[in-house]
Amino acid sequence: MKVLSVTLDEWSDDEIDAMIEVGGNSTANSIYEAFLPEGVSKPGPDSSHEERVRFIRSKYELQEFLKPSLRITSGKTSSSSLNSNFSTKFFDSFQIPSVSQKSEGMVEFIGLLKVKVKKGTNLAIRDMMSSDPYVVLTLGKQTVQTTAMKSNLNPVWNEELMLSVPDDFGPIKLSVFDYDTFSADDIMGEAEIDIQPLITSAMAFGDPEMFGNMQIGKWLKSHDNALIDDSIINIVDGKVKQEISLKLQNVESGELEVELEWMPLDQ
Repeated sequence: MKVLSVTLDEWSDDEIDAMIEVGGNSTANSIYEAFLPEGVSKPGPDSSHEERVRFIRSKYELQEFLKPSLRITSGKTSSSSLNSNFSTKFFDSFQIPSVSQKSEGMVEFIGLLKVKVKKGTNLAIRDMMSSDPYVVLTLGKQTVQTTAMKSNLNPVWNEELMLSVPDDFGPIKLSVFDYDTFSADDIMGEAEIDIQPLITSAMAFGDPEMFGNMQIGKWLKSHDNALIDDSIINIVDGKVKQEISLKLQNVESGELEVELEWMPLDQ
C-alpha cells in the first residue's frame, strides 16, 4: 500500500490515471468508508502516527469499514443467501444476466469461471517411485480435468479449464489423482475452493475495465480451509483474478497453485 500527497509527492502518469479511473478520493471513500462503526472516526491533523497507521490498515487492508453486506468472508454460502445479504437496490444495479429464464427443470448461470491449474509441488507417491497426477474440478454437476503428467511429483500444467457458475453455486471441489492403466486411479489429495469472495468482489465493483490495477478483495486463510496464505483478489488489466495456493487435504504431502478469473456472461 502506498499513500501519496497531492502537494508533497510527485505522481506518475499511471498513478494519476488510476486515481481518475477509480473516481478520486470521494468515490474510493464511498466504498471503503461506507460503514464507520460507532466510536470510530477518521484521524485528524493532530492524530498520532500509530492512529493513522491503524486506521489505514483497518480501512484498506482489513476492509473493516465496508458495508456489512459487502464484507468478504470465507464460507460455503449459496448465491441465494448472497442475494438476500445485498440490499435490493445494490444488487439490482448490477443486473446480473442469466442464460435462461427461471423455469422448472432449468439451471440459471450467473457467469463463467476460468480456472488455470498452474502447478503442483511435492505431490504424493502412488506408484513405485513417482505418480502420474491429474487434477479434477467439480462445480455442481460439471466436472473438468487436466491432462495426466507422466512420472512427475512437481508437475507444471498451466492448463485453463472453464466452468459455468450456477445461481446456487457452492465451492469448487478439487481432487488430484494418480492415473493407472490397469487399475482404479488413486487419490492424491483434495481441497475445496470457496468462490464466494471472488464473485462478491466482482459484483461489488461492476465493470473491471473501469478501474486500474488494484486489490478488491481477499479470501482469508483459516483452520477450516486449505489455503496456505491469504488469497488476494485483484483487478488486473481489466479482469478480476485471484491467485490461490492450496495445501492438499487427506494426504501425506502436496500443494497446488491455481488462478481464478471471473467472466460475466455479457463478455
